[in-house]
Amino acid sequence: MVRALETPDPLAVAIAPPPNETPAERWAREQREAEARRISEQIDEQIRAEKQAMKKRKPPMKLLLLGQSESGKSTTVKNFQLAYAYDAFMAERAAWRAVIHLNLVRSVNNILDVLWKELSPDNPAAIPYTSPLDTRLTGPLDADLDEEDDEPVEATSPTECLLNETHRALMQHLGCLKQVQRDLERSLGAASSEEVDSGSSGAAPWNIGGGWRPREFAVTTRSGWKNALGRVRAVGRMSLDSTVGRPDRRSETPAPDAQLPPRPKTAGARRSSVAKAPLPQHRPDEKAEEADIENAAEVIASCADEMYALWMDPAVRAVLSKRGMRPEEGPGFFLNDVARVAARDYQPTDDDVVRARLRTMGVQEHRITFEKGSDAGCEWLIYDVGGARSLRNAWYPYFDNINAIIFLAPISCFDERLAEDRRVNRLQDSLLLWKAVCSTKLLANVQLILFLNKCDLLEKKLARGVRVVDYIPTYGSKPNDLETAARYFRSQFKDISARHSPNPRVFYSFLTSVVDTKATRITVATVREGIQRNNLKNAVFL
Repeated sequence: MVRALETPDPLAVAIAPPPNETPAERWAREQREAEARRISEQIDEQIRAEKQAMKKRKPPMKLLLLGQSESGKSTTVKNFQLAYAYDAFMAERAAWRAVIHLNLVRSVNNILDVLWKELSPDNPAAIPYTSPLDTRLTGPLDADLDEEDDEPVEATSPTECLLNETHRALMQHLGCLKQVQRDLERSLGAASSEEVDSGSSGAAPWNIGGGWRPREFAVTTRSGWKNALGRVRAVGRMSLDSTVGRPDRRSETPAPDAQLPPRPKTAGARRSSVAKAPLPQHRPDEKAEEADIENAAEVIASCADEMYALWMDPAVRAVLSKRGMRPEEGPGFFLNDVARVAARDYQPTDDDVVRARLRTMGVQEHRITFEKGSDAGCEWLIYDVGGARSLRNAWYPYFDNINAIIFLAPISCFDERLAEDRRVNRLQDSLLLWKAVCSTKLLANVQLILFLNKCDLLEKKLARGVRVVDYIPTYGSKPNDLETAARYFRSQFKDISARHSPNPRVFYSFLTSVVDTKATRITVATVREGIQRNNLKNAVFL
């Protein structure tokens, strides 16, 4: 339809001055219009300046962290933040309090689950305890897996139950921590806690193309652990503020039987119901999350003595040892620091944050802006991937346009099995994964850096008599010490890199314990300089 010529222009009508406008009104209108134009021009100028700055700014360095689950990838990210973006690290450090509390209660609940099985009428005295599947290898470390044949399961003789009614009473008292765990998981993103379908796709699914994995709390890519921390950051500060002026309250119930070991007193331990501090006005869901975190911290403080007694009890340690469990060697273990971590005024240290465990599903992007030194203002993009077998399909899209890869291989797990598939040796899985990464043509010119991680745990394991040759026959008669074992494992990875890389590449490797922040700071600095030097060399060739 054609508009008649005499019909007024709608835009002209919209911007036309109102009829019967007085001089004063006209002056006020013109002032408003001038201010609006000024603001619009200022925004346009800011956009132009930002575009110019982006053109001049160097592209960010892109670093990809690879490795199986619980190999230390997220801990390595924290070490980069600690070394080069400490202000940003400090801004979210307090928010890790809820995560550390979650780690603490999960450790206790896992121990309680084992103890209740020990106390059950039909276990273990009536039924022989079955040992884990044999993790010994019968072929080369980097051989393809034959997952059809399971090793036989050997049964040990029945043993007398080491626990008594005193332990039962202590365990019943700590039963409230189950609800604390659920509350903390909900506050951090409980919808992400689910069983992961690992399938049987092998170590590197992108090269070849269900099973079951025990439940572990996780944060998906949609939310991310940074968002999870953001949800509790303010609550963490509030929890600290709410302790100011609070009188010290001791436990009103007598301690369990005297035969249990002595326990350190933590300020404010009590058994009565939780007294919540006043909370600011928020949405109902936010108020519920704040209440969950407040209540969790209060219950944890009231149970601190009992958690310590449980962990220090010789009978409990004997049960865990009999079942081959060493929770102190796992990630996110804080029972040795329960008196400090459970205190009402607890605030995480740098080391606490580095040790904290929050499993991430998918791929997380971390943008680190260097805060000082000659590289101040430079940006690094670090991609932290989920390491479980069912999550490795998501890795391949990130192989493109990457500057370097840090591959983390935990060498302390030569006698352990993969959580996704209990028939697979963890060290063999790492070697197969390393072989797949080295042979990927898309990564032919990408710098690969190997972290042979968890050397501290390897040293402890060897010191208590675990022999490498019992699980890796090709180790032979070599000395069973850290230096020799680490050198042997390094040679295996180096040989794979030399045989399977499409192009010749320099082999970079470091022996690491990424929970040791002081030592890792030196390693991270060396790696950063090496990546920048290699990137500069490639830029010159281009």
